[in-house]
Amino acid sequence: SAFYFLFYFFTDLPPCSCSILEKVQPRAVNFEEQVALLREQLCALWEEQKQWSKAAEALSGINLDSNNNRVFDNKFKLEKCLKIATLFLEDAAASKAETFVNRAAFLLSSYQDDRGLQLLYKSCYARILDAKCKFLEAALRYYEISNFQLVDQAAKSGGGGSSDSDSSALIDSVVCIILASVGPQRSRVLATLYKDERCIRLGGSVYPILQKVYMERILKPKEVQEFSKLLKPHQKTMLEHSVIEHNLQSASRLYKNISFEELGRMLGIDSLRAEKIASRMISEGRMGGSIDQVDGFIYFSHDQSWDYQIRNLCQDVNSILDTMETKGYVVAEH
Repeated sequence: SAFYFLFYFFTDLPPCSCSILEKVQPRAVNFEEQVALLREQLCALWEEQKQWSKAAEALSGINLDSNNNRVFDNKFKLEKCLKIATLFLEDAAASKAETFVNRAAFLLSSYQDDRGLQLLYKSCYARILDAKCKFLEAALRYYEISNFQLVDQAAKSGGGGSSDSDSSALIDSVVCIILASVGPQRSRVLATLYKDERCIRLGGSVYPILQKVYMERILKPKEVQEFSKLLKPHQKTMLEHSVIEHNLQSASRLYKNISFEELGRMLGIDSLRAEKIASRMISEGRMGGSIDQVDGFIYFSHDQSWDYQIRNLCQDVNSILDTMETKGYVVAEH
C-alpha cells in the first residue's frame, strides 16, 4: 500500500515521519499498527539526537487505550509507558513521567515474574521521588533497587559480588538519605546503609560522609564541597538546607544550650535564620529542645529512652572498632 511505501522509504528523518503522521491522522484508527511502528521509529530517531522530550512525545502518541489486543496487549502498553517515562526523566520532566508511571502501575501486577519490567518500574518511580525532592522515600526505593539487582547478580554469577548497577543505586540511596530532612526515619535508614557492607566498598567520598552523618558529626565545608560533586542539579539546590539541619542536630548532641549568635556562626548563617530552622525542627518533633527568645538561647533536650541509649552505645562501639582497624588491629567478626 501507499502507506507502507512512505513508511519504508521516507522515515529516515524526523520531518518526514512527522509529515506522514500528520497526513494519516484523520484515519489513524484504521492504521493503528502502522502508526505505532512509525512512532517507534520516530522515537528512535529523536533518541539518537538526544531529544528526549520529543522522543517521549512521539511515543506517547500511540493510542495505548486501544482495544486492538492483537497489536496492543497489556505487556506492550506497559513497556511503552515505562519507555515514555524514562525518556521524560532524561529531560528532567518528572511530572510528565509520573503520569505514565502511574499508568504502568495498573498493568504491572500481571507481570510480577518479569524482572526487567519490575526493575524499570522501580527505577522510574525512585527517580521521580528524587526529582520531587522526596529524598527519604527516594532513598528507600534506591536501596530496594540495589537489593533487587544484587539478587539478580547473585543468580547470574552463582554467588555474591556487587555490580556497577547496584553500586550506582546504592550511591543514589546514600545521597538521598543525606539530603533527607533530619528525623527518626532518616536515622533508621542511615543505620541500615551504614551497616551494609557494600557501602564500605563505595568509592570516593561516599562512605566517609555517610559515616560522619550517621555518627552525627558536624560536616566541614571541604567535606560538603566534595560531596556536592556527586549531586544532580536539583539536589544541589537542597544541599545547603540539608547540611544546616544536619549540623544543627549534631550541635544538639554536643551542647546543652547555645546562643543563636554562636549557633549561627557555627552553621555559617545569621542568628535569625538559625533560630527559625531550630524552631521548625523542634515544633515538628525532629529535635528535642526549647527556645528562650528573651535571652536568645536554645536549650537542647535529649531522648533518654532505652532505644536511644542502645543506639548511642552501638555508635560508640562502631567508632571504637573503626579506630582499631585504622591502627592495624584485627577485628574478628561474629
